[in-house]
Amino acid sequence: MDRLARRLILYGVIAGGIWGVACLGSAQEWTPLFNGRDLSGWKVPEPNPFWRVVDGVLVGQSDPARTGSMLWTQKEYRDFELEFEARWDGEIDSGVMFRKPELQLQIGVSRTLRRDMTGSFYTGGSERYPEAGQAREVDKVLKPGEWNAFRLQARGNTFTVWINGRQLVQYTDNRFAGSAPIGLQIHAGVDMRIEFRNLRIRELSSEPAAGS
Repeated sequence: MDRLARRLILYGVIAGGIWGVACLGSAQEWTPLFNGRDLSGWKVPEPNPFWRVVDGVLVGQSDPARTGSMLWTQKEYRDFELEFEARWDGEIDSGVMFRKPELQLQIGVSRTLRRDMTGSFYTGGSERYPEAGQAREVDKVLKPGEWNAFRLQARGNTFTVWINGRQLVQYTDNRFAGSAPIGLQIHAGVDMRIEFRNLRIRELSSEPAAGS
């Protein structure tokens, strides 16, 4: 093997090592948010008629007064990928809260728009559901009454949602920049039940990774 070939191989090894370190730096390992046994790692409301674990599934259900509830992670997150499966029947109003000020990934029927906005971003204020943050053709991917796989990515000012493997929305907004706990919602005034399983998260760097 001549000297030039050796140099090319050496450069390739070095470049591969640097790329590998960069990739490792862009995302940590996946960490479970729910252990399938109890509510460890979550801030549980007191009293708690809303949230319980049944056969390895996290169940959120309205109380008789329909007062609503939030279940928050103990840890705060800024840039992350969150994956989970959710299942529900009938009309619900739920979602995943994150960032500061608060941004919401809607699951179910919006109280304000009176239609299903699953996969869309609720921003609050007068705009509520900005056009650019609304999921498109969600009815083509949702499986009513069955488990639906969600993936939420928050990186810098860009927020992306996939449902059952299909990307439905990518929304950019500079307002939602702060770290915050991740919350699961039972909306007040609604008689509803939603189930979650396989919740896991990995933290990301603020810069998009190549090919993401």
